Amino acid sequence: MRKFNHVGIPTNNHKEGEIYIEGMKLFLTDFNNSPNKIEFLRFESDSEMPEILKTHAHIAYEVPCLETAMEGKKLVLEPFQGGEGLMCAFIEEEGVAIELMCFDKK
Repeated sequence: MRKFNHVGIPTNNHKEGEIYIEGMKLFLTDFNNSPNKIEFLRFESDSEMPEILKTHAHIAYEVPCLETAMEGKKLVLEPFQGGEGLMCAFIEEEGVAIELMCFDKK
């Protein structure tokens, strides 16, 4: 079962509080600081992130098992460490990027 977490919106404008993710050549804001759960993403021109993430908004959901949630889906971005105790991956559904987030259960 999926649980809504946030929406990610690409932008070309600097946003207050954005942080830089060097390996992805990406600046992003913390959706936890947004009353509407919005994460703004600003990519460097030479970022190798998938085009769909650089040009279209994405929806993020928490899932209990990343592997099960990815099964049979079109993979956009392989699983990666999204933070301490968090694994993420991106799939595509209905022409939209979907971020799958799996938190360690403590």
